[in-house]
Amino acid sequence: MAPSKNSEREAREARDRLRRYNARQAVHAHQVTRRRRDNIIAVAGVLLVVGLATVTQVFYFTAGPGLPKPKPSPSSSIAPSSSTAPTAPPTPSASPTP
Repeated sequence: MAPSKNSEREAREARDRLRRYNARQAVHAHQVTRRRRDNIIAVAGVLLVVGLATVTQVFYFTAGPGLPKPKPSPSSSIAPSSSTAPTAPPTPSASPTP
């Protein structure tokens, strides 16, 4: 006997449903893989930016223009003055200078 038209149609519909189901599973698996790859790339990018910012800040404040100017420290090489009293500023002369 030949299969009936209903069974052929049901078999065709079942094959079509299975094909669509497998296609959805493949798309989902691809999306999961892509999301994971994108997350790894994003984390690596953030770590790279943070690392570069840290290195830049360290370099700027240790060797670059952000380096504080050295203050002269009191040392024994400077001869101490013999008088402890402060010196008076010079007084202006009475005659004007040309």
